[in-house]
Amino acid sequence: MEKINPKRLLHIGFDIGLLLKGLNAVAEIIGGFALMFLNPERMNHLMGLLSGGELSEDPKDLIANYLVTFGHNFTADAQSFAVFYMLSHGIVKLAVILLLWKGRLWAYPLSVLVFVAFIVYQLHRYTVTHSIFMPLLTLLDIVMIFLTVMEYRRIRSERAAKT
Repeated sequence: MEKINPKRLLHIGFDIGLLLKGLNAVAEIIGGFALMFLNPERMNHLMGLLSGGELSEDPKDLIANYLVTFGHNFTADAQSFAVFYMLSHGIVKLAVILLLWKGRLWAYPLSVLVFVAFIVYQLHRYTVTHSIFMPLLTLLDIVMIFLTVMEYRRIRSERAAKT
């Protein structure tokens, strides 16, 4: 059996991370556009549809009650924020990922700065919203920073060896 090269494994992890972050960026952009049309009344109605059947069976259902509460708390200000956040976050993330995929050396330090900025903002949002998604996104960004730094070092050493 062939021994696994740790550098190759990190490179594969980096590519998988880029793919996942890219898919997430596209989903955020699509979601941002969708939220433009999902006003608070429609969101409240949608959450009622999603949770109504479950609440009739179990009025204490945690997820169904969360959906109802989310629908009631979805205001025009929350909608505007979500549209701005998802579109800007998705577009910036997608641009950085495309630059990384093209192998632009200067994009690696830039992406680390962008991911650190996302982490700071996500941690701030967590203190406000207590959404479980913020720590999960933060964890993914930390992993991506590590993989980006390792990939940057690998590419630089390969380019230095060629000269």
